Amino acid sequence: MILSHDFPPTAPPISGAAVSRTRKSPLRTFLARLAALVGLVVLGALCPGTAQAAQQPAAQAAGLHISNGRLVESNGNDFVMRGVNHAHTWYPNELGSLADIKAQGANTVRVVLADGHRWTANTAADVTNVVAQCKANRLICVLEVHDTTGYGEDSAAGTLDQAADYWIGLKDVLAGQENYIIINIGNEPWGNTDPAGWTAPTIAAIKKLRNAGFEHTIMVDAPNWGQDWQQVMRTNAQSVYAADTTGNLVFSIHMYSVFDTAAEITDYLNAFVSAKLPLVIGEFGGPADQWGDPDEDTMMAAAEQLHIGYLAWSWSGNTDPILDLVLDFDPARMTSWGQRIFNGANGIAQTAKEATVFGGGSSDTQAPTAPGTPTASAVTATSARLTWTASTDNVGVAGYDVVRVSGGTETKVAAATTNSVTVTGLTAGTAYSFAVYARDTAGNRSARSATVGVTTANTPAGSCSVGYRVVGDWQGGFQGEIVIRNTGTAAVTGWKLGFTFADGQSVTNMWGGTAAQSAGAVTVTPASYTNTIAAGGSVTLGFIGSKGSTNTAPAAFTLNGAACVNG
Repeated sequence: MILSHDFPPTAPPISGAAVSRTRKSPLRTFLARLAALVGLVVLGALCPGTAQAAQQPAAQAAGLHISNGRLVESNGNDFVMRGVNHAHTWYPNELGSLADIKAQGANTVRVVLADGHRWTANTAADVTNVVAQCKANRLICVLEVHDTTGYGEDSAAGTLDQAADYWIGLKDVLAGQENYIIINIGNEPWGNTDPAGWTAPTIAAIKKLRNAGFEHTIMVDAPNWGQDWQQVMRTNAQSVYAADTTGNLVFSIHMYSVFDTAAEITDYLNAFVSAKLPLVIGEFGGPADQWGDPDEDTMMAAAEQLHIGYLAWSWSGNTDPILDLVLDFDPARMTSWGQRIFNGANGIAQTAKEATVFGGGSSDTQAPTAPGTPTASAVTATSARLTWTASTDNVGVAGYDVVRVSGGTETKVAAATTNSVTVTGLTAGTAYSFAVYARDTAGNRSARSATVGVTTANTPAGSCSVGYRVVGDWQGGFQGEIVIRNTGTAAVTGWKLGFTFADGQSVTNMWGGTAAQSAGAVTVTPASYTNTIAAGGSVTLGFIGSKGSTNTAPAAFTLNGAACVNG
């Protein structure tokens, strides 16, 4: 079960290229669940220490540290991570994204670095700049070495000991930054081959850093490519935690397709919380693909309920952009995955609190003035540009939140650091009402602006064509392909495809989009990487379907309610 989402391209990274994540197979789903059951027995019967409260640290860290099983700041205030991952080592010119990440409300960023074993090492000067940019953007910075990914199964991976040496070489850079950074020794530092081998090297690396004088909070990733489906980290967490003489250690679980049910997620998270062993969800995904469908809603809801941090994968740059939060590092091109993370239920905008070391929770209680009434321009079938008169504040305006207003309900749809933004992902021929809030550096929020009404343009009939073909079939089933072509003059974003099966066929699995079906009527919404169809461009969807003795192709297709040409 290879779970490495985050390998970069073999050629130098380019905009839009990225780091792919492969996830579990159906066989691994079964094995994972079986392992979870076994893990429960092992946890309760064979390793009672894991279920006991963690010992209090013998010495406090200088800054961020662990207290009573929780990550806290130097002043003792709880700090709950709400942020994203950034693929810095492969995209070193995209550090400007930290400002965009902050503008969406994040309080933490996990930054990919390399120690030189597999990818070119990030220099001391570069890491110094990363830390400075995190601080300038008021983000707590989790620094991780990526070369360890999948050790024992991937022959190119480095060891935790090598990663520890890299951190020791950066000690002069990192010392004194304990309030602002956490050291994640190595990403997903063990594959699926003999994952029990993870424990001893993890303890050794922790001790090596402590013996070298590091006082920072240290983070350790789980084996099984970060997903711990064989319960090794869970079973051995107490002994690993006890090996850190400072007690300032936090565990990181990566949640992808192994965690596709609410029971699996809540069971795992609660085991650590009950044992007072610090835990964060260091990476997670949500979009469904052919490997499974992670339950991101439960991940985020449980993390909020248990006050556990989470860091979504990833801002941008994935080889398969299904896990890009924004496309091509452009905050104006937020994907549906990005909207879920930043603006959805239990999302970053709703739950993140800035670290007090940056002024979060300060004595500033004066909110900014209300923004001016927004005006709309450049309205298309799927987007609109909003501009408003800027707010003022006694300390400083940090940013703006744009909300869609529907009766008494508000839904955040965009964030900006200036007084304009393009709202995307709208439906053609639909009336919307938008308003704006301002927020300051202390987190105070203004009164809401007046609303502006916007009606998106209709998608003209004949501005699309759809090609449909059966790639292969077998008794009771078939594989189909759908190509949607945009024959219009403007890009189509956030589309909805409609068609009807006449012979009782049904879609059982789809990639490139998500299908919903009622009787024979099928509605398809895009994946993040098919969300936009450029003018003159196309996207391709694939699916597995069930069928009876006949398998007639759909007779007609619509895109955003407008008829498309067949062919």
